Amino acid sequence: MVEIDLTPPAAAAKAAEQGLKLRKEHKRGGTRVGVARAHQLMKREPLSADVVKRMASYFARHAVDKNGKDFDNAADPSAGFIAWQLWGGDAGRDWADKKKAELTKKG
Repeated sequence: MVEIDLTPPAAAAKAAEQGLKLRKEHKRGGTRVGVARAHQLMKREPLSADVVKRMASYFARHAVDKNGKDFDNAADPSAGFIAWQLWGGDAGRDWADKKKAELTKKG
């Protein structure tokens, strides 16, 4: 049986790092869970299937945040954007969705 590689991609790690920097700079965005997730992503060590599924769920719930005014305003990013980055940004979303589908197919 083929194992599914659950190592986060470099682009997700980079987005998580950006999220931590923005959170520190703007003093907003994300929760303790989001900060912990950012640190996990930055290590680029394989995540558990459960964490990958939680990531996919997070992005599905928070996709609406991207419609907000000034979501990714470089000078003054929204708290939603900062949180999104903590979870790996668009790269993290795409990866988590892909891996969730692979995990679901595998059973």
